[in-house]
Amino acid sequence: MLAIIGGTGATQLGNFTRTHRQVVRTPYGEPSGALTFGEIAGHQVVFIARHGYGHTIPPHRINYRANIWALADMKVRRVVAIASVGGIRADLTPGTLVVPDQIIDYTWGRNQTFFEEGNTPFVHADFTQPYDEKLRQQLLQAAAVVNEPVTAGGVYACSQGPRLETAAEIRRIAGDGGDMVGMTAMPEAILAREAGLAYAALAFVSNAAAGIGDSERNISMSTSAEPFRGAIGRIERVLGALFA
Repeated sequence: MLAIIGGTGATQLGNFTRTHRQVVRTPYGEPSGALTFGEIAGHQVVFIARHGYGHTIPPHRINYRANIWALADMKVRRVVAIASVGGIRADLTPGTLVVPDQIIDYTWGRNQTFFEEGNTPFVHADFTQPYDEKLRQQLLQAAAVVNEPVTAGGVYACSQGPRLETAAEIRRIAGDGGDMVGMTAMPEAILAREAGLAYAALAFVSNAAAGIGDSERNISMSTSAEPFRGAIGRIERVLGALFA
């Protein structure tokens, strides 16, 4: 079964036919909300809104462990994370869909692992390739099926949030090799890896990152939200083609 984690602007999908919701209790506390079960193109899918269905949970307060544990408990095997990002690399302009292939983690203070002190031996999870390559290729192939342009590859720099970055921070991130900036890839990606879930992201560039282009002086969140609303249909088309 495929799981979709919806980010900012993607708390619901138009091509998702809901059948029921289920509250899941986890050893790590409450997930962001009930899991919503349904179908896309006749295939079973489970959906969770990362920030809650009212978009009330900021990125540093999301219970990532509970979200991933709940999905794994439902026997999910593949997870597609929908994310809104700021574009740093010159070709990642607002409106671009991208399937990233690498992550740089700038977050702090978040629960990064399921392995805590106790009687269970911990595992050093290999994270050389943070996204599942097979699922990444499936997303790219699905985009090709529906003739939806998608950029293949890019480094997702994960900042702490909820504030946006300074122009100087973006210059630093660019120097580190970051191509786009968001706030939720970590620890979501590593927790999925520890849980044995294939995890990939479909990101939408909603604005230029701080200090770049139209964001040279400031970033208007109201202006950034409008392109994302328009992108939902494009994201739905790609997700629907995953089952083609």
